[in-house]
Amino acid sequence: MATKKTTTTAEMFQFPTFDMTTMADSYREMADKSVNQSKEAYAKVKTVAEDATKAVETTLENAQAGTVELSLKAIDAVRVNTEHSLSHMEALLGVKSVAQMVELQTGFFRKQAELMADQAKTMQEAARKVAEDVSAPVKTVSTKAMDEFKAA
Repeated sequence: MATKKTTTTAEMFQFPTFDMTTMADSYREMADKSVNQSKEAYAKVKTVAEDATKAVETTLENAQAGTVELSLKAIDAVRVNTEHSLSHMEALLGVKSVAQMVELQTGFFRKQAELMADQAKTMQEAARKVAEDVSAPVKTVSTKAMDEFKAA
């Protein structure tokens, strides 16, 4: 016959043994993992912030250079228009007849319209170039950040 093991009252209410080193190791691993993830996240945020700062600086530099370029083109247009108007005034002083004056005025208006069309085209092209130069750094950084975000 088999002997039956009897449990004593002390054994019934005994708590199982608990190994603190196993629990401590688990917490240590979890803490290390959390610290590493935090370091990686910080490194990414730092890189993105540095890239954004560089993009803003470049944008401001491009905007300043573009403003100077547009201002110089505007000054050049004013100079050309002023010289054209002054030479027209000089020509009008030498007019001998009304027909000659009408001919000079017609030529002046035609030339002035051509100048204005050319100047508008030049200013439009310069403004387009400035807008592209100003927006390029931010566009590059935002595209890079979105690509990294999609990859993560």
